[in-house]
Amino acid sequence: MTTVADPIIGSWYKDVENNLSFKVVAIDENDDSIEVQYLNGDIGEYDNDSWYNSTFDYIEPPEDWSAPFDDVETDDLGYSDTDEHKPNAEDMDIDNYLD
Repeated sequence: MTTVADPIIGSWYKDVENNLSFKVVAIDENDDSIEVQYLNGDIGEYDNDSWYNSTFDYIEPPEDWSAPFDDVETDDLGYSDTDEHKPNAEDMDIDNYLD
């Protein structure tokens, strides 16, 4: 089985043969290289021939994909809510909640 999935920056893939998940982080067409970062944080690189002769398939981003990325900002995760839900005292009126 060979890869039919084209490399796309920001997309996640799984090396089916070696059971490794990774994200494409850069593509350098001048250098014919595809740079990836594995879920464990390691960096790897493939050329076009090795990419298309491998057993890579598209996958959904893993649940905790940000763990190996040191400098991920909250906005980079696709949401900006930081789970710090503190109600504004001016918006709270207990009469609104009583029957």
